[in-house]
Amino acid sequence: MPMHDDQLDITRNQVRALLRDQAPDWGDAPITAVRASGTVNAIFRVGEALTARFPLRAGRPGVVAAQLEREVAAMAEFSEASPFPSPAPVLRGRPGHGFPLPWSLQTWVPGEVAGPRSHETSDGFAADLATVILALRSRDTGGRTFAGTGRGGDLADHDEWVQLCIARSDGLLDTRAMARLWDRFRELPRSGPDVMSHTDLIPPNLLASGDRLVGILDTGDFRAADPALDLVSAWHLLDGPRRSIVRSRVGSDDLEWKRGKAWAFQQAAGLVWYYEKTNPPMANLGRTTLSRLFEAGVE
Repeated sequence: MPMHDDQLDITRNQVRALLRDQAPDWGDAPITAVRASGTVNAIFRVGEALTARFPLRAGRPGVVAAQLEREVAAMAEFSEASPFPSPAPVLRGRPGHGFPLPWSLQTWVPGEVAGPRSHETSDGFAADLATVILALRSRDTGGRTFAGTGRGGDLADHDEWVQLCIARSDGLLDTRAMARLWDRFRELPRSGPDVMSHTDLIPPNLLASGDRLVGILDTGDFRAADPALDLVSAWHLLDGPRRSIVRSRVGSDDLEWKRGKAWAFQQAAGLVWYYEKTNPPMANLGRTTLSRLFEAGVE
């Protein structure tokens, strides 16, 4: 069952044909579909060193091409700021062989994808998350501030979406508890100037080896945003004592920490009802994060 009403399909044979036409050096490399919980791209491993990513949702080729160009610049800047490895752009592909949109080829970063409970009791992993957040924050914004409609600006701007999520979650989650939390979260004021942020530090974008972080994926939206935004990682991945490690090392005050909880709620609220049948790992992430937020409350 597709995750999205406008979802695109691509086969291994199409990937092979596109590579042979546009990246002939890798045209005969082994191609393996990557079974991931991602919701934005279909991902194929190419040989041992590369990853091909194909947009899952329909769009205008020119718009997607411009987005890929922005992602390439963001990926390069992220790599300079991050203390952990991340994918590097290799090629921007063109539509062809029945696939209607531009696509990308990137380097493969080894590691095991984290899960919402896989490292929740790891002091080392918590320390690594804090190291990432601090390193990204230290990157100069160059005068950039948050722009757009996604996470990272004003919480109240997401009220319509969250109210829809609460309504759609009836019978799946404790919607009364969701409503109580959001009534408080959406009123939280900004806590400080924008900083550079990964913007989506969720388990599928974090790679581990043992109990330590070894790589970071999906870095193409690295940009200026609310300093609390990357704190969502603490709620998506860690138990209470490990969240305290992140908070202490990052140095978050009460307001910033609450806003991090609010952004985690805004993200998790849509995961269960939207992906319950089509992407169970993402739905499970939503349930796990919300359970931590319900337990912690607003304070």
